[in-house]
Amino acid sequence: MNIALTVIPTYDEIENLEAIVDRVLAVGRSDVLVVDDASPDGTGVLADRLAAQHPGVHVLHRTAKDGLGRAYLAGFAWGRERGYDVLVEMDADGSHQPESLPTMLDELADADIVLGSRWVPGGSVVNWPVHRKALSVGGNLYARLALGIDVRDATGGYRAFRAGALDVIGLDGVASQGYCFQLDLLWRGLERGLRVVEVPITFVEREHGVSKMSGGIVRESLWNVTVWGLRRRITAVREIVLHRRRLPSVRANTRRLAPA
Repeated sequence: MNIALTVIPTYDEIENLEAIVDRVLAVGRSDVLVVDDASPDGTGVLADRLAAQHPGVHVLHRTAKDGLGRAYLAGFAWGRERGYDVLVEMDADGSHQPESLPTMLDELADADIVLGSRWVPGGSVVNWPVHRKALSVGGNLYARLALGIDVRDATGGYRAFRAGALDVIGLDGVASQGYCFQLDLLWRGLERGLRVVEVPITFVEREHGVSKMSGGIVRESLWNVTVWGLRRRITAVREIVLHRRRLPSVRANTRRLAPA
């Protein structure tokens, strides 16, 4: 089986990085690419040390903090250039359990995208405050209703992609960040007919460091989901109108072709 590449974006994750890299390597199914945005706490230096110790660990240094979405896009491009057939998204803070990775990779045998899902049966969150859970559950419910998708955890950040699926999605026009980046990729994939599977995971709140989630990211997500949902409904109405306009000619053709 082809080796996957787990892309781990970092910014000030020096307390978490070594543990998560060791756990991914212990699984034995994936190399690791740390994408560091010039962390002032020395995360990039630690990543270089880990890469020197382990041949399966690589580091991509970026010059400034430029957002989660762009970090993943840079990591995907790095992996594609080096021939990896599977690209995995994973947080650096330990919230995504590397021990779930084999199940997710196995599911790619019949899927294009595998989502590690907190909100399907068997999934769970640990040590989350009530307001974080409410935000996630509410955001996912809104996404399902607005976009008409049958995905329980559209905002989660633990995912595995076939490299070919990223080609179909088309990454050149993706500029969104955070939750919205995850929704953007998923929505593009569903629109293009990619096969998506959800696998239950346990999400554990970070023990060290500070979450990068912000109000701006949440607002971006809500706005874009609303726009995408309206666009979907406008397209559906347009198709219904065009279909009805074609019906008279279709009926006429049917009558002409019917036997006497």
